[in-house]
Amino acid sequence: MNQSHSLPDITMADKARNPSTLQWVGMSDIAVPFFVAISAVDSTQVAAKADIYVSLDKADAKGIHMSRLYRLLYQQLAHSHLSAGQITDLLDTGIKTQHGISQSAQLKLSFDLTLRKTSLLSQQAGYQAYHVALTFTQTPNASFSDVEITIPYSSTCPCSASLSQQLLAQAIDQQFDQDAIDKETLLKWIESAQGSIATPHSQRSFANLQLRWNGIVCPDLRELIEYFEAAIGTPVQTAVKREDEQAFAKLNAENLLFCEDAARRLKNALNEFSGLIGYRFKVDHQESLHAHNAVAFDQYGFDG
Repeated sequence: MNQSHSLPDITMADKARNPSTLQWVGMSDIAVPFFVAISAVDSTQVAAKADIYVSLDKADAKGIHMSRLYRLLYQQLAHSHLSAGQITDLLDTGIKTQHGISQSAQLKLSFDLTLRKTSLLSQQAGYQAYHVALTFTQTPNASFSDVEITIPYSSTCPCSASLSQQLLAQAIDQQFDQDAIDKETLLKWIESAQGSIATPHSQRSFANLQLRWNGIVCPDLRELIEYFEAAIGTPVQTAVKREDEQAFAKLNAENLLFCEDAARRLKNALNEFSGLIGYRFKVDHQESLHAHNAVAFDQYGFDG
């Protein structure tokens, strides 16, 4: 006798003692490597953690067939190149493997996307990691895709910048009490240790975005990241030389940002981005002045 035929299958043989449907049942944090496109001709491998679920729509079913989902994830996703067609097929097959128990499926992929970034002036290069989560959901009535990205940036406080400028003006007034100031003398004084009166406080800040598309969509992640970095105006740098650091200081001075300023820039960029059916975001300025953070939220197309 084939031993596999004699092994009990509780999922199929038993019935639930307390019959009820469940929205999602499955597994989380499954390690799976695959490739993500970072340009029209290039891709990079990521080490992701996958959550895969199906709905339990048959109220008296003891449970779902979890091992089938694990095998499906390994067979269709591991070491492959991520695409919308592939994800659609994986969700369809995930539902079919449950033989009538399920009508919906969901897949979430979380990973760090590492991109090569060049400096502002010197063309030095380094790598920046961005945390990304892709969630694909298919139900009998609809399907949609969510992309979550965390983007770090620099924010210099407008209030602190104004107060610093005031102190510098007062110091110049005290140092040069004559009506006419020699330009060369003034410049030398500003560049000296005496001329370092006050500096505005800056902090590393974070924009956490969730974007939603109708249908199963795999957007260009690099394009998304660079679009929102440009909207904020002060992306963090990797390898730099002194000229890059000076250019970065100038960039911050040209883009003084309260959390409200950064949030409005993001909201405008999101409203101009075509194809979205919803978004929500949070900006988080991790203050150097305070031991607490300054934050702002907004959303569109999400309930609650």
